[in-house]
Amino acid sequence: MANQDTLIEVRNLKKFFTIGENTLKAVNDISFEIKRGETLGVVGESGCGKSTAGRTLLRLYDATDGDVLFEGKSIMKLNNQEMKAMRRNMQMIFQDPYASLNPRMTVGDIIGEALDIHGLATGQKRKERIQELLSLVSLNPEHMNRFPHEFSGGQRQRIGIARALAVEPKFIVCDEPISALDVSVQAQVVNLLEQLQEKMGLTYMFIAHDLSMVKYISDRVAVMYLGKMVELADSEALYEKPLHPYTQALLSAIPIPDPEVERNRERIVLQGDVPSPMNPPSGCHFRTRCPKAMPECAAKEPVWKEIEKGHFAACHLYN
Repeated sequence: MANQDTLIEVRNLKKFFTIGENTLKAVNDISFEIKRGETLGVVGESGCGKSTAGRTLLRLYDATDGDVLFEGKSIMKLNNQEMKAMRRNMQMIFQDPYASLNPRMTVGDIIGEALDIHGLATGQKRKERIQELLSLVSLNPEHMNRFPHEFSGGQRQRIGIARALAVEPKFIVCDEPISALDVSVQAQVVNLLEQLQEKMGLTYMFIAHDLSMVKYISDRVAVMYLGKMVELADSEALYEKPLHPYTQALLSAIPIPDPEVERNRERIVLQGDVPSPMNPPSGCHFRTRCPKAMPECAAKEPVWKEIEKGHFAACHLYN
């Protein structure tokens, strides 16, 4: 189990939402750990629970069940005062740089707000720290009195990153931080995140749709489907030898820049639509679209287990 290298340990985490008479099981019993200084990529289709998992992990949503340990300490049991102190260690970079910045505040105040809340700097020191943070994300420190609408999407995302870094966190959830940006800007933001990680020893949970980008930035990758984690492995191992049929289908959709290989390669096209998370299929949630489904897939849920060293999956093919 967890050792000194583990920064975050997630145990049987669940987050359910009640909608009218129904229960939406957005995150349904997932367990994993994140090591210090690593990037754990989390991928899956829209609505699979990736972002909800990230937010529940930081207690932006209260978990329905399960536990999250930060450096061995459960954050689920902390009171408001203790949680406020813990927030310095754990931050988030949001998906939409347009929606996550207050348009009425200057960039200096957006970044400075975190310094104020935690009492980290006042007066001249505060101003210097804000300018230092803007330089850190390659923005002009002189622009601290400008408003968000005066910046491009990529620059706004850099402001969001500076805000997350203001309290010197150890762990950052990057919730699809590049999906709202132009492709040309995406690589710049990802490279910036990597440089900051190296410089400041940061640990990331990087949530994304783009599998090739996730491969590039992540040490390990987790695949989610309908609130469940279906596979988790080192980035290299997952892309070379995916075990779960859903992961195999996802990876078969990534174009390969070699026309010869691309021509002879078989695409796995999944049948049907993603079922409603309000009413997921019995047994294995993926069975209704799985090309390898067997009778037992409907009867019982597959167990999450280590199939090869460090390579976990939940699939009846490996029982």
